[in-house]
Amino acid sequence: MKNFLRAKFMWCYISGIKTKSIDTKFNNYATALEVWEVDNSKIIIWVNNSVIYSIGAQLAKYDITKEVSDHLSQLYTQSSFA
Repeated sequence: MKNFLRAKFMWCYISGIKTKSIDTKFNNYATALEVWEVDNSKIIIWVNNSVIYSIGAQLAKYDITKEVSDHLSQLYTQSSFA
């Protein structure tokens, strides 16, 4: 998924570099916000299409790709209890 999103120039949504908090002083604020929301939704759909149903159901409560990524990281990060 990481390589796929990098190829689409959308990894910045997962890494948290590109956030919804777009500067309201930006000339095309409404346009920039709409682009962010569309791209954010695309990524969530791609992730949901690449996981099994039970995991996708857990992700349904998240609206932001960073939150989806954080949840998946928490689920699948292994820790050493040595």
